[in-house]
Amino acid sequence: MVRGKMEMKRIENATNRQVTFSKRRNGLLKKAFELSVLCDAEVGLIIFSPRGKLYEFSSSSLQETIERYRSYTRDAQTATRYMEQSMQLLKEETEIMMEKVQLLEVSKRKFSGEELGSCSLQELEEIQLQLQKSVSNVRETKVRTFLEQMERLRENERTLTAENARLCEKYGIELYHQTTTENKSENPTFSENIPTLDVETNLFIGLPESRTTCIPHNTPEV
Repeated sequence: MVRGKMEMKRIENATNRQVTFSKRRNGLLKKAFELSVLCDAEVGLIIFSPRGKLYEFSSSSLQETIERYRSYTRDAQTATRYMEQSMQLLKEETEIMMEKVQLLEVSKRKFSGEELGSCSLQELEEIQLQLQKSVSNVRETKVRTFLEQMERLRENERTLTAENARLCEKYGIELYHQTTTENKSENPTFSENIPTLDVETNLFIGLPESRTTCIPHNTPEV
């Protein structure tokens, strides 16, 4: 069977109330003394009886304990006020950042060509100038990236050329030249078997639709 919580209320009988006060007061003072000794704690206890009589206990100086409590309370209140001020400042900064984010979202949509109906002529001109500047920056970055890639490819080409020369020197490139010479001597038509390519030497001036042919002076006209 589970017992319910005992209801605590004021003792109506004055004699019983005084006896209970005396017993519990002595017990509380004893516990305060034991706590200070066993745990090396700074304990200060103040009790006023129903008639206004003072009972107190302190493990050191009660006045010093009270001053320490007041100092701690002041520090706690200061910390609380500082925390409240910091929270208010953070709240204001958050509101400002939210407004900036909304403005950036509106600008982003305008730069994407959306929601331009409410823009004035000056705003449209500013958007156009900004887009032209952005395109110019993109082109410059593209050219710079292209040149960097070309330089890396040239560097790789130089490295591969040097490595090829080293390998040819190591394994004897003369053997390749000698074999090629013998093949030419054994097969007189070796060079004749190589297909020739017709190269167009005419020069064209002007646009593709209206360009004219420029015939070199040393080429006979057909």
